[in-house]
Amino acid sequence: MVSGGGTNLQALIDAQEAGKNPNGRIVLVVSSSPKAYALERAAKHAIPSVVLRSRDFPTKDAYDDALIALMEENKIDLIVLAGFLSILSPRFTRKYDHQILNVHPSLIPSFCGDGFYGLRVHQAALDYGVKVTGATVHFVNEITDGGQIVLQKAVEVKEGDTPETLQRRVMEEAEWEILPKAVAMFCDQAAAKQSK
Repeated sequence: MVSGGGTNLQALIDAQEAGKNPNGRIVLVVSSSPKAYALERAAKHAIPSVVLRSRDFPTKDAYDDALIALMEENKIDLIVLAGFLSILSPRFTRKYDHQILNVHPSLIPSFCGDGFYGLRVHQAALDYGVKVTGATVHFVNEITDGGQIVLQKAVEVKEGDTPETLQRRVMEEAEWEILPKAVAMFCDQAAAKQSK
């Protein structure tokens, strides 16, 4: 699930094409925006995509129903929030308990929760003066950035960093590494359970 440029999606595609997730396959990209560049990334790799915007539905329940139907129709086992900027409802997160992964650009529990997304996270880290930041992959529950942590990777904050330079380094050194790794771990565990 994506909302923007899709750099985390690209990291997942690259890992898949490099054979780093032998037990998993990206079967669908769901975007909250018809303008998301992530949709072009999906098309370039022949991955089906759908645009599903919550504002196109009369109620949150109607949106949830459409999202759940989409997941069931495509037999989705794992949902990956790869730069998805909409908050999922408690009803949806409970239905897919321990089946939704998110990557957050800080070392949770620092600089996370409501209002902490994009450059805001990196600005907060710089304002606080931390020397180390990073990224966290976690399961999604009804609390924003509150689910069980799967993987974390630290990234050094350098003298003269701006939110933009820090964001780029966190993506390159942490997010693009640990998100595909966490997805592969989930798929490997699912495959092991099925083979028993």
